[in-house]
Amino acid sequence: MMPLVKCSPLLLFVVSLLIVSCLSTDGCNDTTGVCSHETVIIFNNTTNVTNFAYGLTANMAAAVLYGSTFVPVKRIETGDGMFYHFVSCASIWVVSLFGDLLLQTPKFHPLAILGGVIWATGSVAVVTIVKAIGLGLGILIWGSASLLMGWASSRFGWFGIDAQDVSRPVLNYCGAGLCLLSGLVFFFVRSDVKLQQESETIPLLIDRRSISGSFVQRSSAYWIDTVGPKMRRIIGCMLAVMTGLLYGSSFAPILYIKNHSTCPDSIFYGASVYDLDYVHAQTSGVFLASAVYFVIYCAVMKNKPRVYPRAILPGFLSGLMWTAGTYCWFLANSYLSAVVTYPIVTAGYGLVAALWGSLVFREIKGLVNGIIFFSASCVVLAGSMLTAVSKL
Repeated sequence: MMPLVKCSPLLLFVVSLLIVSCLSTDGCNDTTGVCSHETVIIFNNTTNVTNFAYGLTANMAAAVLYGSTFVPVKRIETGDGMFYHFVSCASIWVVSLFGDLLLQTPKFHPLAILGGVIWATGSVAVVTIVKAIGLGLGILIWGSASLLMGWASSRFGWFGIDAQDVSRPVLNYCGAGLCLLSGLVFFFVRSDVKLQQESETIPLLIDRRSISGSFVQRSSAYWIDTVGPKMRRIIGCMLAVMTGLLYGSSFAPILYIKNHSTCPDSIFYGASVYDLDYVHAQTSGVFLASAVYFVIYCAVMKNKPRVYPRAILPGFLSGLMWTAGTYCWFLANSYLSAVVTYPIVTAGYGLVAALWGSLVFREIKGLVNGIIFFSASCVVLAGSMLTAVSKL
């Protein structure tokens, strides 16, 4: 109950910002659904300082929500994580439905679904990563990889996105180098993760053979739980890097649509440049991919998937927090540039997760280990700040 109580003010803050944002779109063009630059800014007469304050506040809220997403299920057994993944992704889609009704998005772009599919693919390994190397270390590693992927794709114009020039290229490259260095340093951090015993699991369908007494109980151990500590840490770090790369590229379809919204020859001509208009499309891809993965999982498990009832409400809360964080982040993009908010929110939620992991769950132990962990966290924070400042 602790995470729910702490996050309630943030959720109320998100709802209030969305209501104000919805009211600000009344001046949009009814025929094209494209808002002018003035209508993206909620108050036309506000100063740059006020806009910066709104954007920074929304960005900080997104960092806190993202960094706390997996806290509700940290001490709850989720087994292989597939059931939790499906529940949380379903929650993400349901919450986005209400956001879509509130914002009244002008048009649904199927290409944005691809971003959700990419994100859901990376999210499949989240439970394995948290079990292998812990909450704080796992999120910091995939956050660093995500930051590097997002930086490289926007800086060099990958995936059909327009390459972005920066006013201070030296600071930009130094920031990217520090983020890469921090990711390498994190590999030397040893986390103390306590493996939980599987306390409850029930099949979706009751096997009659179990009633007659002929049912043979399967081993409840998940494969990562049976791996040695050293190999578990290597596997967890590698999976975290892969997940971060997928996370960093999951928003590329939205950027592609926005970049081509001004091209008369493009099918996306006239598309909205308002980031919040693409949340529902992306979350639809998240839910679609999670449903496909869960069906494949059920087939592999011979229609006997492991279902954990205690993970349902925490999984729904995790999805709610992630979607609220996404709305906060995209709302911050309305006040600040995405190239400024992305490094800040990526480093921010990594530091929030690090605080959860080290202070609450006691995953990082030992003086030397703590110094390495703290140093790497400072390096990634400095790298993200340099990356953001270089584009101002």
